[in-house]
This record gives sequence, structure tokens and C-alpha cells, in this order.
Amino acid sequence: MKKKQNFAGHRAIGFLMAFIFLWGVLPYAEAGDVRKQLFDSGWRFALGDSTAASAAAYDDSAWRLLDLPHDWSIEGTIAADAPMGNDGGYFPAGIGWYRKTFQVPADYRDRKIGIYFEGVYMNAEVFINGTSLGVWPYGYSSFFYDLTSHIRVGEANVVAVRVDNSQQKNCRWYSGSGIYRHVWLTVTDKVHIDHWGMFVTTPEVSKEKATVKVQTALKNETAADRRITLTTTLFDTKKQSVGESETTVDLPANSSKEVSLSIPVLQPALWSPDTPYLYEARCTVAESGEVKDCMTENFGIRSIEYSAEKGLLLNGKKIILNGGCLHHDNGFLGAAAYDRAEERKVELMKAAGFNAARTAHNVPSEAFLDACDRLGLLVIDEAFDGWRDSKNKYDYSVHFDKWWQRDLDAMVLRDRNHPSIFCWSIGNEVIERKKIEVVTTAKKLGDRIRQLDGTRPVTSALAAWDSDWEIYDPLAAQHEIVGYNYMLHRAPADHERVPSRVIMQTESFPRGAFDNWKLVTSNEYVLGDFVWTALDYLGESAIGRYYYVGDSEGEHYVRPHYPWHGAYCGDIDLTGWRKPISHYRDLLYNADKKLYLAVKEPDNYYGKIKETAWSVWPTWESWNWPGHEGKPIEAEVYSRYPKVRLYLNDELVGERTVGVEQRFMAVFTLPYQPGTLKAVGVDAEGREAEEKVLVTAGEPAKIRLTPDRKTLKADGQDLSFVTVEVVDKEGRVVPDAANRLSFEVKGAGVIAAVGNANLRDTDPYVGKERNAWKGRAMVIVKSTAKSSTIRLKVSGEGLDSASLSIKATR
Repeated sequence: MKKKQNFAGHRAIGFLMAFIFLWGVLPYAEAGDVRKQLFDSGWRFALGDSTAASAAAYDDSAWRLLDLPHDWSIEGTIAADAPMGNDGGYFPAGIGWYRKTFQVPADYRDRKIGIYFEGVYMNAEVFINGTSLGVWPYGYSSFFYDLTSHIRVGEANVVAVRVDNSQQKNCRWYSGSGIYRHVWLTVTDKVHIDHWGMFVTTPEVSKEKATVKVQTALKNETAADRRITLTTTLFDTKKQSVGESETTVDLPANSSKEVSLSIPVLQPALWSPDTPYLYEARCTVAESGEVKDCMTENFGIRSIEYSAEKGLLLNGKKIILNGGCLHHDNGFLGAAAYDRAEERKVELMKAAGFNAARTAHNVPSEAFLDACDRLGLLVIDEAFDGWRDSKNKYDYSVHFDKWWQRDLDAMVLRDRNHPSIFCWSIGNEVIERKKIEVVTTAKKLGDRIRQLDGTRPVTSALAAWDSDWEIYDPLAAQHEIVGYNYMLHRAPADHERVPSRVIMQTESFPRGAFDNWKLVTSNEYVLGDFVWTALDYLGESAIGRYYYVGDSEGEHYVRPHYPWHGAYCGDIDLTGWRKPISHYRDLLYNADKKLYLAVKEPDNYYGKIKETAWSVWPTWESWNWPGHEGKPIEAEVYSRYPKVRLYLNDELVGERTVGVEQRFMAVFTLPYQPGTLKAVGVDAEGREAEEKVLVTAGEPAKIRLTPDRKTLKADGQDLSFVTVEVVDKEGRVVPDAANRLSFEVKGAGVIAAVGNANLRDTDPYVGKERNAWKGRAMVIVKSTAKSSTIRLKVSGEGLDSASLSIKATR
């Protein structure tokens, strides 16, 4: 049976952002200008617990002054006895308090004032002027509180937040601790559009015409009946109107009403990963010509169809999902969800050839989804890692029955306008998968999502750790698309048994890249594959590691492997360097990628190598193997050319045929000698069309700095990720360099974090020193609120130092 989904998506607010300072007065503007104000600056923070800290009169002057987003765990010491343990990466947790003092101008006396938290990990209890507004347990949900009845207009007000991450273990990966995403203050008229009150869909899509439907949730929180005019206008990227609709709405006293308006758009630009075109929808509420409220949403026009017969069609064209699973952390920054860090994750995935991400196993930041919309990355938005049966003692299972609907609602209502999201996921490898209640629970969760958003399919990730698999058929039947974790080899037999089933592999082992690619490309009913994982991450320590005989044995879940404090199963490491497996996967799914050369680490070079389930053999862009002269070494060439040749110091080593039968890979064994190793792609006419070269580097001599951006916004939030490379006199990266590096910043910036890709290095990520690993390290520079020049200097033992200037502008 063919299933069709047409929708448009993505949330963004197009209003003037008022910057709010500690003890500052909120600037007043006309309705719509101050609806959503960034509330990140000027918070006081203290680690530890004190019930008195909720009181408005509490003296917090000795507390640390900071801006959000903030993660206190990443600032702590990695220690073998940390309560987070191997799951959380051996970081500290505990309880912390945040407080912010602010004034509200008299003009706001008759307005609605609220506070919106994008994410607090976890058990966040919010107080306003000493009154508790409630506790929100789940650390990955966004939540909102109405402050209106508690606000003292024209006087000082205090928001206090108690964050409790002390009950460990609660998460199977690094969670971070604190208010790690943005906070916003909202100000509206009492006649207004509800929070998350716009829903944009496209029920009809073609190249010639699209119908855009905008559902707007209106609220009248006054004691009088009101008659308002609702106007919905659509804009293209040039801010030119492409359609408008208007209606009169009667709102009884203290009532809510949902109003739908449909607007045709001629010759629409369709959203896709290759052409991520975004429109804007603006809803304006007016009464007697006076604007009462205004809200905007970015959205994309596109259609999705999925079936076992045709696979996944985006705007009528087949698309194969080359996906990667992704945790929420930002590596060296911990959980802190800076907009630029979230955007960079999407950039790294796009550059590696991915076209889809799965937010394993929780709701991501808004900034991440914004970037997916803007840059073009499809998304499975996932709610939970588990349901009622626990994986860790204090995980979501203790909250599920009471909170699942509120947390699921928060995900769908917040995110349903993003065009990047093509699928909702309700869970991952739930422990109770063999109990009959799992089917009714899946139905309940799926039905709730369909009530809120009937435009997208529902999935969850199924797995079997024993011989049972077919018994999950009733559970699979509760999903429009069935997620397989490490079970795609079952797909052909399952297709014979259940021909209508639509399948995608929601997790796979990195080393299975070719076999999974073949299953995906050979079967229409398989939509794609999501490797575990796209990027390395903190926590789930030692998954994906290779190790040497004499190190602690076994998988990451068998025993602790401290000092490992993160996962090495990603295609991309913590510095953003693409491992060879990334280039191989890219070449499989993107035929325009033709050639890549890497060298396998010789067994017993550093020790006898042992692998784990999620690892691949350690393979490097290196032709530096001192002491191995004359001994055999293997070079891997990945190629889409029909033949490849390998040269060492301009002498032909050999020629190999490369194609599907060879898994697009040629392996050459040759005696190592320093010099130049060169792989050449040979086209169908026998011409040498492309080459990749590795050259033996000399001794470490100097430092090279490569920033991803040289101009930052002077907003106290913007980041530059600076790659630090140890190079020889000729500028070649020294692939075994491990020099100690020192970092210094002057001017209008600070060092946000330093790090390398070695997940056994327990030096703090908040610091000014770090060792290079494999010739590389990274420093992340953050702007302040001052427009000026940031000067970065990096020094190293026995190395010429390097300096860099970065501009910070308003």
C-alpha cells in the first residue's frame, strides 16, 4: 500500500531580539517586536544545593556570573570513580543552582509574560520570586511557564532554577548538567497566538503549484469577547510576498480557537537536501487595526511518499538515505548547545556525504534542526531511549507513565514545522519488547503523534539480542516505517513474510558499510541505513575502540575501560577529521566521489591489535612508519574508477581492477620505505584521471592554525573552531606528533574549549593546554559582547609558535 506525506516545515521567530542584562530593564516595543527575547545573559551559578536559593531575597553576589548555554559537567575533572561512570564518560554530575535578576517595565503590566527553556539537564525546578512553578524531569524536552501572575512590574524579579543530575546512572551516554540550551522570555498581548501555535503543512505539492495550509492556535485570555483579524502572509527568500489570506475570528472571553487558512503558491521552490529552500509564514493578529501579536515560521515545501514498491520518494524522486546516528553533545564543549556548534555538526555530516541524521536517542536542539533545514539534512526526530523497563536505574523509565505524553507533545509541537524532519521515532530498543504491553504502548505513542501531526510516519528502532525476531511482527505493525538496529540482513526474509513492510536500518556497524549499501540499493522496500555513528561523542565510553593486547579486554558494555571516556565509533572524530571509513561510505553512496588512499596500521607496530564490534581496523592518512622499513604494510585504495594503480617513489607497485565485486576497494601489500605513496584512478579509456598522495613527513617543526571562521558575531555566543596541526618544515602534517601545546587568547574572545581526538586523554577540555594526537588538536574560541580583534597564539614544545587574528563584529 502506498502512503503519501505532504508537509511543510520549520520554526523560526522573525522578531527583534531584545538583549537583556542583569538588573536590566526589558526594552519595550510594539506588539510582535519583543515576543521572544533571548534570556541567556547575566545568570548567577553555584554548584551544590541550598533550599534557601529559591527565595527572591537570597544573596547570590558571591556566585559565579555566566551566560547560557552552560554545562557544568564538562568543566569538571574526568575521574575513574565519578558517579556517571563509563556511560557518562566519568564526568561529575550533582546539583546546581542558577539565578537571574531582571526588571519588567510598567508598559508590560497588562501583558502575558512567560519563560521558555529549550533544555535543562535534568529535574529542573523553576522558581519565580520564590514560588515554585514545577519540576520538569526529562532533560531533553523543551518547556514553558507562564510568569504573568507572579511578575512584579517595575520592580526586580528573580528567576531561580534548581537542576538535579545527582541520581546516577540515568543516561547511557554523556548528558551534561545544567541549563545547556537557550532560555527565552516571551511577552505578548492577552489576545495572542499560543506558544508553538503555528502549524504549516503542504497538502498539495507539484512543480506548478503548492497549497500551503497554516493552522494557527489563538487565545483570548481576557474577560471580554473579542473580534480579531488573522492575516497569514507567505514570503520567499527575497522577502517578497507569494501569497496571503485573511479572516475575521470571534474569540469568546477566556477561550482558545484554532483557525486554518490555505494559500496557493505558484511555481514553488521545493525543499530537498540538495536544494534546501525555505519560505516564511507570518501570522498577524489585529483588533480594530491595532496589531496585537505576530509570529513567523520558516517552512519548506516538499512531498514525501514511501512504499515497499517504490521506496522513499522526495518531491517525486527516489532518495536513498545515507544516514548517521548522532548524540546531542558537542564534543569538547560538552552538552552546551551553542548555535554555531550545532550548525557545525550538520556541516560536518554534509561534507562527509550524509543526507540524513537520526537524533539518537532524544530530542535535539532547535539550533540543530534549524541548521538541518537551512543546509539540507533529513532527520529522524527521536523522543526516548526507552519506555517502562529500565536500562539504567534512574533513566526515563521512572518518569514514563506520568510524563510520556507531555514530553512527546513537546517534541512534536515544537518541531513539526521543520522540513528536515521526515519521520518521528517513539523509542529505541525498548527492553520490554517481548511483553504484550509493548504493542499497546507503541500504539498509544504513535496515535498521540498522529493526533498532533498526521503528515509524517512513525518509527522506532527494533533489535533482537537472541534468535527471536519474527515475534516482533505485531510491534513492527504499529509503525509506518520499521526501524531495524543491526538486523538488515533479515530484510529479504521479512519482505517475503510481510511484503508491505517499509524498512530502514536505524543502526548499523561501521564495518558493514558495503553490505548494508548493497542491501539498501538492491531492495526498494529498504529506504536506507543509519550508521552508529556519524560523529564521535562523549560517554558510552570505549564503544568502537580498537586496542592492543595487554589493554583491558572486551566490549564497552562488559566492563569499564577507563581512561576511555567517549565513543570512537564515529565516521568523524572529535576534531572534525574524517576517518577513512567516512571516505569509503561517502564513495559508496555518492558516485561522484572517486578516489581515496589510506594505510592500515601494521599489526604489532604499537602492539597486537584487537577489534571490538563497532570498530574498524585503525587506518590512517599516513606514510610515516619509522622502524618498519622493509616490512610489509597494506595500503587501501577506495575507488569508483574501474582500475587503480599504486606507485611508491614513482615506481609502479601494481594495478588492480575495482568494482562492485571488489567492494570498490583495492588492497596493496608492499614493503614500507619512506617517500611518496601515490594512488591513481584509471578511467575506462585507460587514462590516469585522478591521484591521491601520501608523503613521509619530517620532524615536527611548527604549528599551523586553520580556523573554520575568521569573523564572529560579538554576541558572547559565536564560535570559531580552530584546527591545530603539527607540521614539518615543508608544511606536512606529522601524523605521529604528540607535542604539548599551549593556548593563549587576547582581545575580545575567550577559549571555550581545547581538545584532541584521543578519548583516552583525560586532560580537562576547559583549559589552556593539550597534547596533539596524530599531529592534530583543536581550540574553540568564543566571542564576547565586544566588537574588536581576537588574537590567538598557540605554542608547543620544540615548535615554532603560530598566531591568528579573528574579528568580532556586531
